[in-house]
Parts: sequence; structure tokens; C-alpha cells
Amino acid sequence: MRNILIVGAGKSSAYLIKYLLDKSQEQNLYLNITDVKIDHLLHYKKNNRCSVSIINILDDNEREEYILKNDIIISMLPARLHMILANSCLKLKKNLITASYVSDEMKSINKSVKDRNLIFLNEMGLDPGIDHMSAKKIIDKLKDNNYSVYSFKSYTGGLIAPQSDNNSWNYKFTWNPRNVILAGQGLPAKYIENKKYKYLPYNRLFENAERININEYGEFDVYANRDSLKYREIYGLANIETMIRGTIRKVGFPKSWNMLVRLGLTDDTFKMFDCKNLSYRDFLNCFLPYDKSLTVEEKVKNILNISEEDFDWVKLNEINLFSDSKKIPFENASPAQILEHILKEAWQLEDNDIDMILMYHEFKYRDKLNKKKTIVSTMGCVGEDNTFTAMAKTVGLPLAISCLMILNGHINSYGIQTPVIKEIYEPVLKELESFGIYFNEI
Repeated sequence: MRNILIVGAGKSSAYLIKYLLDKSQEQNLYLNITDVKIDHLLHYKKNNRCSVSIINILDDNEREEYILKNDIIISMLPARLHMILANSCLKLKKNLITASYVSDEMKSINKSVKDRNLIFLNEMGLDPGIDHMSAKKIIDKLKDNNYSVYSFKSYTGGLIAPQSDNNSWNYKFTWNPRNVILAGQGLPAKYIENKKYKYLPYNRLFENAERININEYGEFDVYANRDSLKYREIYGLANIETMIRGTIRKVGFPKSWNMLVRLGLTDDTFKMFDCKNLSYRDFLNCFLPYDKSLTVEEKVKNILNISEEDFDWVKLNEINLFSDSKKIPFENASPAQILEHILKEAWQLEDNDIDMILMYHEFKYRDKLNKKKTIVSTMGCVGEDNTFTAMAKTVGLPLAISCLMILNGHINSYGIQTPVIKEIYEPVLKELESFGIYFNEI
């Protein structure tokens, strides 16, 4: 029996677990599924190919006891906790897979991981993950034909499917709400466009959305996110003239989200004191200038330069920002934490809601005759329900597929790896196609 330890089994784990359980008889697998709470996992106890238990990831003895009993570890923990597992996996000589970006700390143990003939495979989810694999497949093919890629744009979005567009924002949380609230904060978005370096600060990030069209799905807004420049090295495109990676949202969402940014509600850099039992309206008023002659509504309209006839006014009312009856449950919290609480109420997936993942790549290249050509590659994936979501499918399946590849000795690379090498991306993309996750090229 080959034992697999899954650490953290939240919203994105449904397909990961299902895939491995479906293969468990044929592949002689046993799953040890662990989380800080297991109420949502109890139905798995009926399956004789897995166990469910609570784990305290911070307890060294408990953590290492779990790791020692398993052949490979899949971490679905928040990114900040991966290194706790990684150091124990290194000590106990166990392979590790995560869906998170490679941190500097993870990079620093590369030699030690290699020396032990281990692989710590990171960025093995959707974005990062499927984005890398699908992009690198086309880039490598173009390079093999001696074509020169001079522009690459790539965007991914976790969205609500059209049949579930039942609020004015056309958005609900399909993944970690906190990450949505904090998206784009910290360092500016960095990219290169027509050989010019661009650095877009957070306060202007959502004002610079562009419009794209995705076949079969329609028009969407996209905006740059994080550091696109580092992907020149990762993708082997050191001399590329344009490199932009970013996020897909429904038309109008970035402009509307920018209202919350301008009001200061997404700020996570300080705590608001004595905010428990403030109404949502009081919370909003904390960010507005004092003027006893104006209502909260009037001050918001003045700051945002909108009127009651604007659709954005409908959106602000729909998330209950002006409510006197709804109260904040926290003693001390950042504006971002409070906004997350407010939006989780407004944007929670309902039982009949279905999510959707979209991915868009645009490659511009010069052929052997120096003629300019373009390839647009797109992927759309629609969820089944609010458990087997498109997000869970696109995050979980690459993890599960690569887990079996490692167990079966089909990956020969060691050290800290990401799925940008052919021996990983080619078989994973092929297997994903059998689950309806495929790319159309035009």
C-alpha cells in the first residue's frame, strides 16, 4: 500500500481527493486526509481507502509522525505554512507537492532537496500551475521551430458561470476571500510593454483594465497583477518586448472594485479599534470626512463622483455598505478584514451557484521569414456545483496527477521544481484533457 498524506482539505480539495480515491484500487493507494477541522470531511470515513483526522501542523512530533508514515505529502495549506512541512519532509526524506508560488525560503533549500534525491514540486495548481504548463507548451513548440516570441500576455480568472450571474457585481467568492480583498496590494504590478518597463501602483491598478474577448464566453476586463517580469527567465524569454500576466474579471468589475479601494476599505496595514457592533454604515463613515450637513450617502457620492442613477450606486447598496442594522463582529480588525466579512455575506456561493475558470494566453511571434503572427489560446472550465467547483477541479487535478507521476517514477527531476519542464507539463496536460480541461488555439 502506498500512503499519501493530504494536509489541509478545504474548498479546493474535492477533485484532488476524488481523483486519488478513484485510482486507489488500481494504484494501491491509501489516503490520509488531515485538516485543522474535519466536520466537512466526515463523509470520507465511509471509504475504506482513506482516513480522516485532525492535525496540528505546528506540533513538531505530531507533524513528523504523520509524515513518517506516508510516501508523499500534498500540502493544501496556506502558503505561509508550506515551509514547516518542507523542512520536515527534507528531514524525513519525503517528496512534497504544493499549489503555491515558490518562496525565496523554498528556493534556499534546493540543493539539500536535490542531494537527498527528492522533488518538492510547487506551483502545481491553476494559477500558478495550468497557466505555466499551457504557456510553456506553446512557447517550447515555437522555439523548436526557431520562431521568436516577442509578446506574451496571460490572464486567469475565477468567476461565476453566466447562469449564476445573480448579483449586480457578477461576482461571488469561488476561492480564498482574503486573497480577493488583498489582490494587487504590496508591490506594484511590474511588466514590460513594447520594450518599456511599467510599474503600476495599487491605487491605479484597477483604473487600467483592458478589454479582451474569449471565444464562446464573450468580453471581459483584465488587469496586470504581481510581478510579470520574473517570468521572462522562467519561460526562457529573456529578450521579450512585452510580458504581462494578470487577472480576468467580468466587464465593469475592476472599475467598481476601485470604488472600495478609493474609499480605503481594502487597506490591511492597520487595525481599527473598538469597532465591534459598529454598523456597516458606521464603518463606512469612518473613512469619510466629517460634515454634519451631509449624509453618509452624500459624502460617498461626492468622493466617488457618482449619482443614484449610476449602476455603481446600485452595487454599493447591494453589498449593504449603508446598512444600520448589520453589525461588525470584531473588536479590532483591519478595514480589509471587515470588508471581507461584509462581502462574504453578499458574495457567498449558494447551493445552485456554479463557478467558472477562464484562462487566456496571447503569443505574438516572428516566423523564419520575420513575419509577425499571433496565437490566442483559451480555456474555459465550468463547475458542477458548489462542492465540485471549477476552482477545485483546476487546482486539485494537477496536484493529484503529478502525485501519481512521482509515485510511479515518471518524473526524474529533483530539487525545487515547477511544472515548466516537458516531462511534467506534457503528461499532466494530456490527462487534464480527459477531464474536459483543454485549450483552444486560434
